[in-house]
Amino acid sequence: MKQLKKIKVQDLRLGMFLHEFDGAWLQHPFWKTKFLLSDPADLRAAHDSGVQECWIDLDRGAAEAPASAPEPEAAAAPRVVLPAARPVPPVSASFDEEMHRAATLCRKARDATVSMFNEARLGNAIDAEQCVPLVTEIAESILRNPGALISLARLKSSDDYTYMHSVAVCALMVSLGRALGFDEEGCREAGLAGLLHDIGKASIPLAILNKPGKLTDAEFEAVKSHPLRGHELLVRGAAANATALDVCLHHHEKIDGSGYPHRLQGEDISLVARMGAVCDVYDAITSNRPYKSGWDPAESVARMISWKGHFDQRILSAFIKTLGIYPTGALVRMKTGRLAMVIEQNPASLTKPVVKVFFSTKSDTYIPVQRIDLSQAHERDSIAGREPREKWNFAKIDELWAGEFA
Repeated sequence: MKQLKKIKVQDLRLGMFLHEFDGAWLQHPFWKTKFLLSDPADLRAAHDSGVQECWIDLDRGAAEAPASAPEPEAAAAPRVVLPAARPVPPVSASFDEEMHRAATLCRKARDATVSMFNEARLGNAIDAEQCVPLVTEIAESILRNPGALISLARLKSSDDYTYMHSVAVCALMVSLGRALGFDEEGCREAGLAGLLHDIGKASIPLAILNKPGKLTDAEFEAVKSHPLRGHELLVRGAAANATALDVCLHHHEKIDGSGYPHRLQGEDISLVARMGAVCDVYDAITSNRPYKSGWDPAESVARMISWKGHFDQRILSAFIKTLGIYPTGALVRMKTGRLAMVIEQNPASLTKPVVKVFFSTKSDTYIPVQRIDLSQAHERDSIAGREPREKWNFAKIDELWAGEFA
């Protein structure tokens, strides 16, 4: 029988075996909780997590700090680690208010990205510095209310995919950077890297990029060349910083070494490239493509969690916190049997977003749309789980959360 002891998180020391945090997994900074605390960076992350109590396993680790254990501040971390997360500033604009600004910004960003890709197709060098004002505007929108631009950028036509995908990944990188504790400059660098990460696709024939059917082996190899081609374009432009170059080259690498172009593993992949991998895949699988419809946001999150060896799990965990377990635009089933669309997040309670109920599965009919804030104490209904969109034939369902911008 395990000898477990409950202690305050602030009393954790190196040499202890962490068995479990006393709280939901999304409240702590680790994907897994059962491990020996041997890394000072992990100890700092636990102390900074905001979780109050945890359980330690006395059979597998120390009951108190070893006499020789170095203090975390004095020991150098042996590997690249995530920055200590900082409290995310409260939103300064409502979702509806920011949607209007975000819609204008999306149109502006699309035009700028089309222009950038066209220049690259003509063989002209890419001046990354010209993108900085646009990235700054995107970062400011994320600061006011991250949900608006991130959700809106996901609604793209298959024809616009290549361009708006770059804009969406820019916004996702800024938001993820904030969640990981990056300062303003760091968030802008991450956003610029997101905007430029797929510029190599400008060298791929549009007939391949927009092909509605399965790619041939040769066509797939051509698509897989875009990180190298993009890196070459950015190097030639001479204005892209190291972060943008790295993310462009390595956003398709995987933690288990099965990615491309260099089959890097684990922390041989930089932090920002690991971020880029998460943001790139999420937007890709939730977007409409020439060959398939986008997956529901909540379904996409669930699938990404299940893909072992693909992502850095700590970064994926932080990413999910930025989106919510049920991201804006997700279709969910309520415990009452009603269906609802998630329209806004409650940062303090990821499982209790604001939803709009619109359909009764019991009577198989539409019902009057009702907005419900599930975080309110008086609200008795709750989300039972995500609902597959393909199970229903709902027309213009995204209008429930995006309104006129859907």
